Amino acid sequence: MSELILVRHGQASFGADSYDKLSDTGIRQVSLLADHWQELGERYDVTYAGDLLRQQETAELLAPVIGQAEVERHSGLNEYNGEPLFRIYLRDHARNEGFDVPAGPIKDRKLFQLVLEAATRHWLDGNLQPSSEDEDFESWRAFQARVHNTLDEIMARHRGGSKVVLSTSGGVIATALQRALQLPDNHTIATNWMVHNSSVTRLVYGRGRVSLGSFNTLSHLEKPQYQDLITFR
Repeated sequence: MSELILVRHGQASFGADSYDKLSDTGIRQVSLLADHWQELGERYDVTYAGDLLRQQETAELLAPVIGQAEVERHSGLNEYNGEPLFRIYLRDHARNEGFDVPAGPIKDRKLFQLVLEAATRHWLDGNLQPSSEDEDFESWRAFQARVHNTLDEIMARHRGGSKVVLSTSGGVIATALQRALQLPDNHTIATNWMVHNSSVTRLVYGRGRVSLGSFNTLSHLEKPQYQDLITFR
């Protein structure tokens, strides 16, 4: 049996000019994971990451432990693009649902999460209708198919007891879990909100089957002095 080890990127820079970059906390989280793996002495064969900077930075911090000179890039591991979801939801639905959100990025974490959850509900139901200005929009079905196809491709490429690290994001990990557990769509997106920064989820595959090994583990942050490093965003 082989294994996919899905790592959610470390904390990104919420509220900064560029979200798509690890924060100091994010760097610390992933560095502790790298140290933990070094102590365990586990063998990993290859690391893949999406194109996003936070995914690449996470993979680069882990790659030396794995002994890999370069990280393999795969755009199929990119997170869904939340910006068009926000844009379409705020334009077409927010006022009818009681959200009066000012123009510009939402920097309040609680409000951001509430609007994101509302937008993704419409996304799953197919109620976000892109206009000509929304060329960066990806439907839920397209995202779901992209992730499932990417997993199938990587699993077909690495067999025979391979251990493959995937540096990715919460939405991809939740959709990978759907692939293994046959979760309904609404449970899949709810699982997305549970995935911690730098957490590890393991899928075991072989003989035509994919099974869950573990979900959302934070063994590298279990010591009391690291409790303040446990984050969702």
